[in-house]
Amino acid sequence: MANCLILKVARKVSIVEKDDHSEKPGDSHVIRGVYILPNLFTMGNLFCGFFSIISVFKGNFQLAATAIIIANVFDILDGKAARLMHATSRFGMEFDSLADLVSFGVAPALLAFTWGLSEYGRFGWLAAFLFLACGALRLARYNVQVDTVEKGFFNGLPIPAAASMIATMVMIFYHLGGSGTARNVMVLLLTYALAFLMVSNVKYRSFKEALNKDRAPFMALVLVAVFIIILASEPQITLFVLLSLYVVSGPVERLLLLLGLVKQVPRGEEKEEIV
Repeated sequence: MANCLILKVARKVSIVEKDDHSEKPGDSHVIRGVYILPNLFTMGNLFCGFFSIISVFKGNFQLAATAIIIANVFDILDGKAARLMHATSRFGMEFDSLADLVSFGVAPALLAFTWGLSEYGRFGWLAAFLFLACGALRLARYNVQVDTVEKGFFNGLPIPAAASMIATMVMIFYHLGGSGTARNVMVLLLTYALAFLMVSNVKYRSFKEALNKDRAPFMALVLVAVFIIILASEPQITLFVLLSLYVVSGPVERLLLLLGLVKQVPRGEEKEEIV
């Protein structure tokens, strides 16, 4: 029902983008309308990134971190909307990458530097720039490898996950308290580590197939309900723990593979709309 509602709304909006290769005689009105919704979500992603940067300049680091998390929601929605309405296009992919660079590259780099790296001088701003540069390289590599991605996996840590790790670290410190040298050292090491993981060849699971299933086991619904309850009660801690587990999952799975404790996943191809 939700999909039908989205399509009905899409038919009423004006043209933003047109893909000549996907248009067929007799359905031009639908094709001309649906493209605006994914791009509106991408615009929301871009707005959150810009708002995060402004918040950093004003010294409101918690708000800046929250804006990065919200940008993730828009980033997920634009890819989901594009797939549901079969409105994927080259323009959408490029626009999404540019928005991601602002929201998940520039914004978290400025946040990390201003909040915890500035006292390290050259090493601090170099760490922030390295995060931004590796994020840009991660996005560029994805764009050129979009048709040869191993099914169910990301090649390197996705830039939204890296940005969210920095954002949730800021949130957790404000929530639990703590400052000084220990905090700043943690920020410095984490920034360098995230930058390396983004451009590495470490495989990270995308979980996209599970999210795209029309039906799921009943227990999955129960787990989602439990997750929502935990998230609502302690959002900062929950997000930080989940993202930390995801960040370390790639290297851990790689190590287990090298030790022969897990089997190599069969290769396949999957075209992905978001990074």
